Amino acid sequence: MPPPRKRGKGLRHRLAELRGPETQAKALDARALAALAANPGCRRRAILDGAGVDKAALAGALGSPSVFGQSQFAFVRGNAFEAKVKADGGTELLRLAHEKLDRGAEPPAGARVPDLTAQGPEGRTARTELALREAAESPGDWTLLDHPMLALDVAGSLAFLEPDAVVVHPDGSWTVVEIKSFPMLDGAADPAKVGGAARQAAVYVLALERVAERLDPPPRVRHRVLLVCPKDFSNLPTASAVDVRKQRAVTARQLARLTRIEEIADTLPEGVCFSPELPAEQLEQAVESVPATYAPECLSACELAFHCRDRSRAAGAVTSLGRPVRAELGGLTTVGDVLAAARGEAGDPDDPAVAALRRAAALRAEALASAAEGTREAAEGTREVAPCR
Repeated sequence: MPPPRKRGKGLRHRLAELRGPETQAKALDARALAALAANPGCRRRAILDGAGVDKAALAGALGSPSVFGQSQFAFVRGNAFEAKVKADGGTELLRLAHEKLDRGAEPPAGARVPDLTAQGPEGRTARTELALREAAESPGDWTLLDHPMLALDVAGSLAFLEPDAVVVHPDGSWTVVEIKSFPMLDGAADPAKVGGAARQAAVYVLALERVAERLDPPPRVRHRVLLVCPKDFSNLPTASAVDVRKQRAVTARQLARLTRIEEIADTLPEGVCFSPELPAEQLEQAVESVPATYAPECLSACELAFHCRDRSRAAGAVTSLGRPVRAELGGLTTVGDVLAAARGEAGDPDDPAVAALRRAAALRAEALASAAEGTREAAEGTREVAPCR
């Protein structure tokens, strides 16, 4: 086995080596963070995201192209709807924020929309924090931050996040705004899509809380975010207040459990690289040098899911059947182990999982035998009946 990577190099330099010296880092966004938090045990995704590797290009180079992502048509439609919502200084957006979240405040009129332009993500993050600080120091007015930039430390690597908007209320509190192009029909949207938006917004809430902690006194970051969508089948905006306290708590707990990026990088073989430009065989060896934790939920959240699923199935891992199944099977980690335990060829009889498998196998054999006996008797009865002429 190749020796582990030597310590001493800076983390940023090591991550640049992992993605390839000529490859631009792919930014880690809130959608990726939400997916990463949903599967914190996957060291493969953690190091690839931390290094800024383009997982879609990597999956294609491995021969398992991803279908995960947004279509170009949906992307253009979403941008057009967002522009409509934010037109005229965000008048309609602020009206919806007042209506859904803060009816007791004065209606927004002549709200401030600070310029957040700056050089690079670090500059934009600093400019956003300055704008939030200025808004907190002058309460009584509405302020709209259009595409602010926030930073969040994730396993030792800094992620720059860009929510659609942040609203500062007259009382100084902050609200995250998510603008989506899926419709709200009769006041309700697809629960699965709303759940995805809530998990994404929870990441922004966490990042905003880090900014608030640096202010004195710290402003309140609201845990009810504003979800703005098209109304019914029109292009008119409507909104709903979505409570993300549960998603925020889960995301914070899972992100805290992530192994730090430098710890994973230090265990990798010297010279390993995940550049999609490498030969397929060398690239596959590099990817397989980092353990993955595949589950069927990865198919809707990770570009490498098809590749990891194939490897999981080839290894007979029970994780490919889903986390609930894996949890029920205890120490039985492969399909072969499960079948051997069910047949009584292996496993501790006192293990509850093994006992349940053997009981299930006995019931299955009994049911099949009973069905076969019924089929045989039915066939014999048919032969004894003389055909009608």
